[in-house]
Amino acid sequence: MKRFKPTTQRDIANVLGLSVSTVSRALNDFYGISAETKKLVLDYINEIEYYPNPMALKLRDCRSYSIGVIVSEIANSYFSQIINGIESVAYKKGYNVFVTQSHECFQQENTNIKQLISHSVDGILVSISSETTDFSGFYSLKEKGIPVVFFDRAPRDIDAHKIIVDNFEGAYKATEHLIKQGFYKIAHITNSSDLLIEEERIEGYKAALSTYNIDYNPEYVFYCQCRKNIREETEAIVNQLLHLDNRPDGIFSASDKLSTEILIALKKRNITIPKDMAFVGFTNMAEADIFECPLTTISQPALEIGEAAAKLLIGQIESKSTISQYKTKIFETELTIRESSLKCSKSEFVSESLNQ
Repeated sequence: MKRFKPTTQRDIANVLGLSVSTVSRALNDFYGISAETKKLVLDYINEIEYYPNPMALKLRDCRSYSIGVIVSEIANSYFSQIINGIESVAYKKGYNVFVTQSHECFQQENTNIKQLISHSVDGILVSISSETTDFSGFYSLKEKGIPVVFFDRAPRDIDAHKIIVDNFEGAYKATEHLIKQGFYKIAHITNSSDLLIEEERIEGYKAALSTYNIDYNPEYVFYCQCRKNIREETEAIVNQLLHLDNRPDGIFSASDKLSTEILIALKKRNITIPKDMAFVGFTNMAEADIFECPLTTISQPALEIGEAAAKLLIGQIESKSTISQYKTKIFETELTIRESSLKCSKSEFVSESLNQ
């Protein structure tokens, strides 16, 4: 039986009458290669289904051409969209992607870091868990020279590239919209108070109340760790909320998972939305507009966040010089008005939506 022999860049160069360095530059999209030569090489490798030998690349460049990703939960539609953005950039650049989940657990997050290091990843993209207050694992990565980029949930004090959204503005818009609809007793149900994004959303919520001369009521703010017992946590929160002497007439929820669980708990208690309780979610759920009552949402450009994070990480990996200045890129959020937050008629809803 004839033994398989992989095609090398030297083989491609010989067939096309080019130098090995020219083929290499064309494959890696380096400067100084004409569009015609690049097309010639790319057309040929597509024809012969050429794949670079990852072991050879690793030996040549001392790189694994792989990156690690840590998120709280892949099933969360927001994070799955971000992962799609990461993969779209990474694969085009010739990198494999290893995705891990922390399940909002600090210990699991540290285990994920160790596993990714053991796989010799060239860099790591991280959205920290709701439990994480000790960042020594990430400082250790920096000491080892392993690039780290934080996205969505980023620590305040670590020098690193960060890709985030304007959480303050998003929370302000959500709260302001409810107020403009005539809901003045607004509860805010959010994730762990240890997360910077939750601090920013609380501040945006408070600022909107202040703008419209509504007193901030700490009884209306509830924190949820969003771990394995999230249903029990949200059940308890909804029970507490509904039994307040001055019961809220609206809810602003801080995440996909929270929104789903809160809505389930409210339905079990025969609370009709928006008649009995208005609702706005900070969510990227694709199902937001097919709920029994379509949800008003603050959405985040998840795909673009993933793409931007991957570009920054790969740029850092491939940089020939030490990073002296880190970037923080902030994306805007978008308010999409649906029926869950409306006191007005459908005709008024259409008019308001057109004026956004």
